Amino acid sequence: MRLYKIAPLCGVLLLALAACGCNKLKARDHLNKGVQDYRNAQFQPAIKHFQEAVRLDPSLINARLYLATAYAQQYIPGGDSADNLKTAQQAIDAFKDVLNADPTNSAALASIATIYYNQKKFDEAKDYQTRWLKIEPNNPVPYYWIGVLDWAVAFPRAQTVRKDHSIDQPTKDGSLPVIPAKFRNDLAEKNGALVDEGLKALQKAIELKPNDADSMVYLNLMYRQKAEIDADDSTREADLKSAEDWVNKALAARKAEAEHPTATPAAAQ
Repeated sequence: MRLYKIAPLCGVLLLALAACGCNKLKARDHLNKGVQDYRNAQFQPAIKHFQEAVRLDPSLINARLYLATAYAQQYIPGGDSADNLKTAQQAIDAFKDVLNADPTNSAALASIATIYYNQKKFDEAKDYQTRWLKIEPNNPVPYYWIGVLDWAVAFPRAQTVRKDHSIDQPTKDGSLPVIPAKFRNDLAEKNGALVDEGLKALQKAIELKPNDADSMVYLNLMYRQKAEIDADDSTREADLKSAEDWVNKALAARKAEAEHPTATPAAAQ
């Protein structure tokens, strides 16, 4: 009698497993069709396929990632229309959905950071770059972006001080006047930690990727920000000299890259 009771249950389980397997196959099919549409820049049809793939098989991480990326492709960096901002948020939410399933997904972390950077939400962007760095501590790219983000916050502060106190016009030799101590001290309190962190991050990026012209350019820019808050002339002159040195190194690296384009790709996400 027990066998008669077990048999129907086994049948139900087999049907459930068959349905599950069928859904997974359908999800793969939608994923493949979505990828084809995506490659043809048909993002709306692609999104529908990716959504269906996720519905049919929630464990299919690639479908979630493609869905988020398709949203991101439609976002216009810098655009502040309601529709554009909505698209950006859809992309962020979709990438966060990927991270809920796979917290170490570096593509999702990098993509969220990039969207926030394009929206000038530098603190949020830095948070995701830092999370990426913890996962891949030997990857030069998040180090580079942390340096970029630190500069993006520090530079406007220095520019504001110069403009507010009418010290933003070059002297006869083409250089900017030194910021007076009474203004410089306040700027140093605001920018000092950012400058130190940015320099260390960019130097680490160069250590991991010695011929990276992009990091060299930002090392030049960050040394100039350090010069803005230096308290003595000798340190300021040394930092400006370092800035010029990194400009020359960046030019040399880019020349080498132009001559050997596959040798050292520039730092990018």
